[in-house]
Amino acid sequence: MSTAQINPSILSADFARLADEAAAVRGADWLHVDVMDNHFVPNLTLGLPVVESLLKATETPIDCHLMIEEPDRWAPQYAEAGAGSVTFHAEAAAAPVRLARELRAQGARASMALKPATPIEPYEDLLPELDMLLVMTVEPGFGGQSFLDIMLPKIRRTRELIAKHGLELWLQVDGGVSASTIERCAEAGADVFVAGSAVYGADDPAAAVRALREQAQGVVDASSWGCAH
Repeated sequence: MSTAQINPSILSADFARLADEAAAVRGADWLHVDVMDNHFVPNLTLGLPVVESLLKATETPIDCHLMIEEPDRWAPQYAEAGAGSVTFHAEAAAAPVRLARELRAQGARASMALKPATPIEPYEDLLPELDMLLVMTVEPGFGGQSFLDIMLPKIRRTRELIAKHGLELWLQVDGGVSASTIERCAEAGADVFVAGSAVYGADDPAAAVRALREQAQGVVDASSWGCAH
């Protein structure tokens, strides 16, 4: 049986109070940290020094999503620093298999992300090298965007490929995930959910995490893919 996981995105948190904001979502499965370089995406957020500081300030494992050019060069440093999961973009990686193996060798979960226009099918043979695959449900670069419904068939196809190969691969969605969209994502096959404003915009972020997890888990438990997993 698959377990629904909620990863609050600190992109929606108060950057001046990151340690407090990490504590506010105690009970979350992971803390999702978006690293943007203003090249791969048109936004600049934070980098390795802030991730290193955050790792010291929270016991929640860190899930780093690298929206950067040259991840082959930079991603292993995040794993080395202690990030439990490191995600690179398929569109930016020069040697994704080698990079995934390097991340695993550093002790991190290796994850690959696909932008909305990038199909999953060309990467089917690569799936066994990964611990998680991230299907972006908005164009990467900014928080607070509306969920793209047209990504649901892609999530479904990805889940089918995971099942076809009998893999224990997590399927993450990121972008516009909220109480009104999480059930559709879960029904399509996602089991790891990045939520930004839906968590940090709530009066009680920890309660929002619990409510989203419960909502998603109910759908996962009832779904054909969740039962077969």
